[in-house]
Amino acid sequence: MKTFKNYIVMALLLIIMPCFLVFAGCNYNSIGVVSIVKTNTNGLVDTYTITYSNGETSTFDIVNGKDGTDSSITIDDIYNKYIEEYGDISYKEFLELYLNIDSNTDLSSVIQQSLLSSMKVYSEFTVTTSSGFGPYITETKEVSISSGSAVIYEIDSNYAYIVTNYHVVFEQNANTDNGSKIARSIHGYLYGSEDYPVATSTTQNGYTVYDYGNYAIELEFVGGSISNDIAVLKAPINSILKINPNVKAVKIASNYHVGDTAIAIGNPEGEGISATQGIVSVDNEYITLQIDSTVRSYRSIRIDTAIYPGNSGGGLFNKDGELIGITNAGDDEDQNINYAVPIQIVDAIYNNVIYYANDDDINTNGVYAIKLGITVETENSKYVYDSQEGCGEIVEDVIISEIVNDSIASKLGLQNNDKIISIIINNNEFAINRSFNIHDILLTIREDDSLQIKYSRNSEESTTSTYVVASDDISIVD
Repeated sequence: MKTFKNYIVMALLLIIMPCFLVFAGCNYNSIGVVSIVKTNTNGLVDTYTITYSNGETSTFDIVNGKDGTDSSITIDDIYNKYIEEYGDISYKEFLELYLNIDSNTDLSSVIQQSLLSSMKVYSEFTVTTSSGFGPYITETKEVSISSGSAVIYEIDSNYAYIVTNYHVVFEQNANTDNGSKIARSIHGYLYGSEDYPVATSTTQNGYTVYDYGNYAIELEFVGGSISNDIAVLKAPINSILKINPNVKAVKIASNYHVGDTAIAIGNPEGEGISATQGIVSVDNEYITLQIDSTVRSYRSIRIDTAIYPGNSGGGLFNKDGELIGITNAGDDEDQNINYAVPIQIVDAIYNNVIYYANDDDINTNGVYAIKLGITVETENSKYVYDSQEGCGEIVEDVIISEIVNDSIASKLGLQNNDKIISIIINNNEFAINRSFNIHDILLTIREDDSLQIKYSRNSEESTTSTYVVASDDISIVD
């Protein structure tokens, strides 16, 4: 069983007094081919030299035809020579190495392009603190500013939609009329157009007023989930394009694996947007975080990429510049152990928030999902490696251990000890290879969607009847 530890969330919280301002895909990591050059010939035999990324070289000969011209070197020749020199790898892995000759230059370009989707964020709260005791208690009114990061997730004709961590825009001790504890103002800055809030005056009730400068973009909270640590913001697209007309939305990765490149772009220590690089260390594990007064378990990607307070909400990118997660936490005890919210959760929460934000019958900024009414256990967990794809994943059997009476699961005729094989939504089938797949899929189901479950009972596969989701089946997720 996983031993849970407490981890620190990586937003940078600055308490600012009224008169005192203080700012605080599978990636095969191996030896690549740099160049292949013909270095000698006697007319009938050509000698080629291969230079590898570690500085070593090797040679091989190609015999020409009778006129010394009608021969050719093939990729198979190079592949076989590579295996001879460095051992067996899959053809796909070799092609990835061979076709990315200038990997350092490519990675630099990927990072620089990702900067066009990156932002730093300031969230402003009002807080009242008490000191002393008994009749000597005094209250102090303060402004706190949380400094974090964000990515531009999607752009349409009217708005740019931005994703960050929930804890970047949330403060447990904030004074809010509606009890949401969400920042009273949120401002973002694009890379290359960064600035800082500056105290300008004090209001009659004792709160400091800040000027965020000409580069600041005012952001509106759309919605989010504290239990998934994802929040969605938006800004009129014109307000962003007037700062930089070249901004773009992130590219979304379909998946990620252990060993993949993991590039974090964020706002460490509130000092400005910067990039760090590492790898995915663990593809999925659970950590405990306390964002409000509740300790929760969060599914996370573990990375060895350096992140610091202020990186919260920033993008985690693979070697192709695709978003694989949102960085949100670090281990305060162990070195080089940091965390990000997986892209599957990020994307599900984002689309859920956007969908329900446009629903006139919904009056909150939350996330909504159905409940199947089951408890599951896992069996036969194992790592499966695909030599053709050059990567692998952990798979497990997901077994129903309990069913709630009158739930969707009971109406579909599921029973204890059934193995869930897949969930079918509107005739689209989604495999259940890990127990958390269910959580991610349930976030995508909407009213009037058709739902079926493929299962195995006593070694025989079956598919349930179709259930049409009703509005009463959908409830808010914290």
